[in-house]
Amino acid sequence: MGFLDALLGRSKPVKPDLDALFGLTTAAVTLEAAAGFTPTGLGSVCFRAAEGGAFAQLQKDAVELLNSGDTPKVEVSQDSYGYTWLLSRHDPQDVAGLVTDLHAVNATLEAGGFGPHLLCSLVGFKGPEGQRLALVYLYKRGTFYPFAPLPGDRRDNALEIQARGAVGADLKFEDDLGRWFPVWGAPGL
Repeated sequence: MGFLDALLGRSKPVKPDLDALFGLTTAAVTLEAAAGFTPTGLGSVCFRAAEGGAFAQLQKDAVELLNSGDTPKVEVSQDSYGYTWLLSRHDPQDVAGLVTDLHAVNATLEAGGFGPHLLCSLVGFKGPEGQRLALVYLYKRGTFYPFAPLPGDRRDNALEIQARGAVGADLKFEDDLGRWFPVWGAPGL
């Protein structure tokens, strides 16, 4: 950062570390041991689709890569804000495979020059009393945060703080709670 950047309060954006996604494997074990939350086997990547054939081909390639095998594991959907979601399904015990799929989608888009279009990735969990929880990776910040939705577009803030406390040593968490954005209706949650 240069002198003028410091003087004017500007900062350089954090470079995303896609390998941080692999920390979710350890975090899943910790979350289950500490709070009884088990993986659902669902995870998704959210991005803003770009116009043009190059992006469409990259998206198609990513879906085909993940769907190679006996049964399709990926669903593509679009939310009301215009973001595209790729939902991946795995055996709930195969968190490593799920995280590998999410990493592959992120890496494919990043390598194709579409990294700035990536928004977030998430892995879903279910609590002992049926609570829903996601660990969300913010691509542009290189950090994680928990999101625990309740019926009626409300959040379980206490559960989110509890989850951060449980897996805070396993993942780099977003310190700015204002950036713990709700992902209402996200596939995989």
